Amino acid sequence: MTTDLRGALRRRKPEKRLARLAVRALGELTGAADLSGAGPVALVPDTGVYIRNAAGLLPPAVQALLDRARLFHCSVCLAELAIGVANADPSRANWADLRGYYVELFAAVPSTRLLIPDAQIWAEAGVIAGTLARTQTYQKHQLKECPNDALIYLSAAKAGLPVLTANCDDFDLIQQLAPEGRFVHF
Repeated sequence: MTTDLRGALRRRKPEKRLARLAVRALGELTGAADLSGAGPVALVPDTGVYIRNAAGLLPPAVQALLDRARLFHCSVCLAELAIGVANADPSRANWADLRGYYVELFAAVPSTRLLIPDAQIWAEAGVIAGTLARTQTYQKHQLKECPNDALIYLSAAKAGLPVLTANCDDFDLIQQLAPEGRFVHF
């Protein structure tokens, strides 16, 4: 399989994106509260969801949504979590608990619910990240984070699943360039 950059550029049309994109109002986007009365739901948690869940910082409605959702996991999120564990200070009193929590989380992810971006998704994510970096005049740290968000979003989109995230602004901008995907904010 080859990676089709020409196709990615044709689909995303970065040359036509010259103006800064505007973040849409929250009322125009799907929020976690919009899914409160819905039946079964499948979601891909963004990295921040895992972190807030571990810290007990998820809003009750989001926690209830997670409790009843069928969760799929993106390898990009798992990599970001692994970076956080390895980067945490091992001399801190809670480091062993932190490590243990995430070791158990990783072990509980069924291989049938693990989304792994393929080469085409990597190319598409690069085009999206580059376009946003240029149009939104991203700083260096944003340029490093944007490809991961695009990878998560596009992996979920390929599987036909929405991403659950608190990172509404970035995912909104990504969705404006890749409208085939969905995300749910909180």
